[in-house]
This record gives sequence, C-alpha cells and structure tokens, in this order.
Amino acid sequence: MLKVNNVSLRFGTRTLFENVNLEFKDDNCYGIIGANGAGKSTFLKIISGEVESTKGEVTIGPGERISVLRQNHNEFDDDTVMDTIISGDSELYSIMKQKEEIYMKPDFSVEDGIRAGELEAKFEEKNGWQAESDAAILLSGLGLDNSYIEKQMKDLEDKEKVKVLLARALFGNPDILLLDEPTNGLDAKSKMWLEEFLINFKNTILVVSHDRHFLNKVCTHMVDIDYEKITLFIGNYDFWFKSSELIQKQMRDSNRRKEEKIKELQDFIARFSANASKSKQATSRKKSLEKIVLDEIKPSTRKYPYISFEPEKFLGKEVISLEKINYSIDGESIIKNLNLTIHPDDKIALIGGNEIAKTALLKILAGELQPDSGEIKIGSTVNLSYFAKNHDEYFKEKIDLVNWLRNYSENKDESFIRGFLGRMLFSGEESLKTVNVLSGGEKVRVMMSKIMLEKGNVLLLDEPTNHLDIESINSLNLGLEKFKGAVVIATYDQEMIESVCNRLIEIKQDGTYRDKQISYEEYIEKFGISE
Repeated sequence: MLKVNNVSLRFGTRTLFENVNLEFKDDNCYGIIGANGAGKSTFLKIISGEVESTKGEVTIGPGERISVLRQNHNEFDDDTVMDTIISGDSELYSIMKQKEEIYMKPDFSVEDGIRAGELEAKFEEKNGWQAESDAAILLSGLGLDNSYIEKQMKDLEDKEKVKVLLARALFGNPDILLLDEPTNGLDAKSKMWLEEFLINFKNTILVVSHDRHFLNKVCTHMVDIDYEKITLFIGNYDFWFKSSELIQKQMRDSNRRKEEKIKELQDFIARFSANASKSKQATSRKKSLEKIVLDEIKPSTRKYPYISFEPEKFLGKEVISLEKINYSIDGESIIKNLNLTIHPDDKIALIGGNEIAKTALLKILAGELQPDSGEIKIGSTVNLSYFAKNHDEYFKEKIDLVNWLRNYSENKDESFIRGFLGRMLFSGEESLKTVNVLSGGEKVRVMMSKIMLEKGNVLLLDEPTNHLDIESINSLNLGLEKFKGAVVIATYDQEMIESVCNRLIEIKQDGTYRDKQISYEEYIEKFGISE
C-alpha cells in the first residue's frame, strides 16, 4: 500500500504539482508521464525519500520495502555483480555480510555462536538460500549468463551495468518498485523479458518511460503530470492519449457553446434593456448570463514539434539495390553476402541486437562507408537524407541555431529560419542558443530540422528516438507514417516499427540476415529475435 497525501512541490515561484492525493495498489503498474521538466523523476524521488516535497507526506504499509532502479552506473564499481544484485534487498545483504564476518573470525566465541544462530534464522526467514539462484535467474532473463556473476562491476560495459542495476531493483520481490526509464540500453530480447516480468509482478510498480509500446504492454494506469497537478487515469498509454484528447475537445466544445450563449444573451440585453415591455426578460437574461462560467483550460506543459518530411521529387521505380555486399571489422564479418532491393514504397526496419551491423549498413547506404566487396546501385531520382546515431560532429562549432540551420536551407531569410525553428520548439531566445551547448534531445530536433529542409525522398535513420521525449517521438512517428518516400530505420521503438514499417531486416551476430515483409509481432512469434 502506497499513499501520497496532499503532496506539493515548488521550486521558487514555479509549481510543478500541488495538493496531490493518490493511492497506489498492489498488482497494478502505474506509468508516470508528462513533459520534460514536469517532475516525473522527481515524483519518484519524493516517494523513495530522496527528495523532500514542499508539503504533504508519503506513507507505505508497515514493513514494506521500496526498491529503486539506480541510474549511477559507477555506484557499485567496487562490488561483484552478485553482491550488487543481492544488495537490492539491503536487509538480506546485511545479514549475509554479518554472517560472513562472524564465520571468518579465528576466535569464534559462544556469543558469536548465538548471534550466528539468530542471523541464520533471519536468513532462512528471508529465503536467503535461494538468493544467489534468484539473482542468476534475473541476470539470465536480462541476457547476461552465469559467467558475469563473479565479475567486478567496474569491468563491465555500460550496457551490461544497466542490466545488473535493473536486476538489483527487481531482486527480492519488493513491495513497491520504482523504475525510471528501465528500458534504456536494453536490447529487444531483454525488453520483452522485462515486460513479461512486470506483467506477472503482483506488487506495486511505478514506472517512468518514453517507450510507448512498453507503457501499453505493462501499465494498468497512467499518472499524468500536467497543468500543475497529477491526474490518475485507468488504462494504458494509448487509452490515456485518446481520453486526454477527448477531455480537451469536450472542454473546448463546451466553452464554444457557452460563448455562443453569452453572445446571444448579451445581444438580447443590449437590444431590449431600455424597452419597458421587455425589461423583465432582459433582467432574467442578465441573471442567466451571470451563471455561465467558462471552463478554465490551462496551457499544457507538453509541446509537440511539427515534423513533416516533404520530398522535393517523387521516387522512380529504381531506388537502391545492393548485391553481394560484404563488410568486416578487424577481420570479423559484420555483413555477409547481403542482397537488398529497396522499392519506392518500402519502409524498412533494421531489427535485432547487432547495432554495429545496422549502423554499418545505414552508412553503406548513405555512402559514408565502402563495403569490402559487392555492388551498389542508386536510382537517378534518389535524394538521400541520413540521420547518424552519433551526430556530435555537427555541433562542435560555436554558432547560433539560426545561422547553423541557414547552412542547410535554400531559403536564407531569417524570419523563415526562425519560423522553422519555432515549429521545432526553439522559439524566441532559444533560437539564438549556440549549437555546442544543446542537450541530446535538442540536437535530435535540430537534426530533424536539417533533414526536413533537405527534402529527401529516401530517409536513412539510425536510432532517431534516442534522447527524445515521448511527445517528440509521437511527432516523428506521425511524420514517418505520412512520408511519401522510402525509409530505412534502425530503432528499438516497437510502436514505431509496427505503425510505420512494412518490411523487417534482421542482421544476425554472424553477419547473415533475414528479410521479411511481415509485422514485428509476427516476426517475433515466428523467428524470435537475436540479442
């Protein structure tokens, strides 16, 4: 049982949310959503006790344990993987360490024996003999085998640390589970395992995520932080999205009808208030007018960029064909004997966990990499636009956004460039930011602006949703759905794959590939997916 009682949070004169009263129950998963800066992660920290609210309190049931997904990848560098996972249950971990300390004593006393017995009883009560096995099962589910158990955390790559820290949060069946962006860094296979784990988890889950498919799959409720309040909706993300749009439409329609009625009453009063025979009716209408109150429609903190890809020319029949393409790195085959013909209406998703191969293929298509062997043919009507996963080289120069984007625009007029940036949420002074200080999400929005101005008819996109908030992802998704050209995209965003793409290519770890024109769900069901 978790209750939030009259909680408010203010930073100076800014109110994030006020007078929040919510109850979170077992066997439910609550998705926390809201614009960047709305206070999603901070709300989780208030619940975990890491941040103090301006007023109000958070209460949990007696003896209940909260588990939190840690984001500091280096916090446990001095520990083994096994110790890191088990320390997710701090009480059990403390018992284990106390036991070890007593049993390692060279002069084991009677008092030590009594204490050891007490600890053994607590250890048994907390199912301690099963702890290492449970930790190994979690680790395996997230794609790390038993060879990792005794490794030091400092020897792991970041993407491996992410999985260990997630296993730590899930360990020991916590009563309340707080997860902030748990799918970040997870491959498709690990994400699917996590989804099933959370669906079957019987206690309380609160999760912040920008992954729409994940929210749809695991969430029973949505907790929306907006308009300086927090509102609970029953249902998953898609249900919330439709419901919130409907609520706003109903309020706007209601206000429009009220405004029409107000004008009608005002016109009558103005015409007949001086007319003796109509004075009673005019007085009655004045009273009716005073009773009409317009609904207050506060501006949402959510901002959706306008993403629309308009090709300068349509594609002919010949787009791109690759024949017997081979590519290797340090003697290891990354792409092996690949044959690919891209058609004008193809929207291809590169799937699976072989990120190096997916990036290499996109670079070969973009002309940034030469294959070891094979033939590439590009049609005469093709105009390529390429979004690289790592685009930092575009942002090294200390130049403001207006002048940066002007370099990629045929129309050099400042009002046009500023207007374009405004649609991408860089308005006013923000358009004068220098590009070398932009955040990750801002850089992606600027790169999307560049691609829109290029007016390409073939889009090559390598992980374009990285760093984007859920509103920008929705806008990009819609832009790609409406795009009248060919797309090749590498992404883990399952919602985007399912709604945009009509063809899937998986490059396996050995460099071989599979090319299918079926839905993502059908593909997973039939073939599974590699890490």
